[in-house]
Amino acid sequence: MSKASKASKKAEADASPTGSSTTLASIANMLEDHRASIAADFKATFAALELRLDKMQTTITEHGQRMDSLESHAELQDQRIQALEERCDALADHNAKLTAKTIDLESRSRRNNIRIIGLPESIEGPRPTSFFAELLAKVLGDQILQSPPELDRAHRTLTTKPQPGSRPRPVILRLHRYQTKELIIREARKRRGKLQYQGTPIQIFEDYTPEVASERAKYRAVMADLYNLALRPALFFPARLQITLESGVKKRFSSLEEATTFVAKYQQTSRPD
Repeated sequence: MSKASKASKKAEADASPTGSSTTLASIANMLEDHRASIAADFKATFAALELRLDKMQTTITEHGQRMDSLESHAELQDQRIQALEERCDALADHNAKLTAKTIDLESRSRRNNIRIIGLPESIEGPRPTSFFAELLAKVLGDQILQSPPELDRAHRTLTTKPQPGSRPRPVILRLHRYQTKELIIREARKRRGKLQYQGTPIQIFEDYTPEVASERAKYRAVMADLYNLALRPALFFPARLQITLESGVKKRFSSLEEATTFVAKYQQTSRPD
C-alpha cells in the first residue's frame, strides 16, 4: 500500500465522527423547532379555548342571574295573583250579598203592589188611580171588596206604548194596605182564568222583581205536574216550593232539582200496574 492511500483512509477516519455530530445536532435542532412550533400551536389553541370558555362562563353566569331574576319576579307575580284572587273572591262574595240585599229591598218595596195583565191600553183615562180602584171592586165583587180599595198610585209598566192591536202593557197598582193586597191576590188565585173586565180576560199577579220572577218561572213545569198529581203545590216567596200530600202532610223542596226528582219518583210509584 502506498503512503497516499494510507493518508486518505486516515483523513476519512478522522472526518467521520465530526459528520455524525453535525447530523445529530441538526436533527435535534429540527426536533426542538418542531416542539416549539407544536407548543406555540397548543398555547394559541388553549388561549382561544380559554377565551371561549370565559365567554361561555360569562354567558352562563348572566343566564343564571336572569333566571334568578325571572324566578323572583314569577314568585312575586304569583303572590300578587293570589292576593288579587283573594280580593276578587271577597269582592264577588260582597257583591253577591249586596245584590241579594238589593233584590230583597226592591221586593219589600213591591210588597203592596199587584200587576194586572190584559187590560186594553188607555182605558184608565186621566185618573188611573180612581179608575183601577173601581175596576178592582167591579171585577172581584162586593163580597170581596165592599168598596173600591185605597190606591197609592197606578201606572202602566215603563215601556214604549204598543201599537194598536199589539199586546197591552201590564198595569201596576200599589195598594195602601198590605192586607187588602193579600185579599186580592188570594181571590185572584181562586178565580184564575175566570176574571174578566167588560168581556176581556184579565189576570192579577204579585209584582215581583225580574230576578224573583225568573226564579219562580223555573218551577212552572214541575208545578203543572204537581197539579196533575193533585198534590196542591204552593210557591212561596221568593221561590220556595211546598206541596200538600194526600195525608195532609206538607213537604218543602230546597231546589228545583229536588222537586223534579220527587215528581219523577211519585209518578212511578203512583202509576197503576
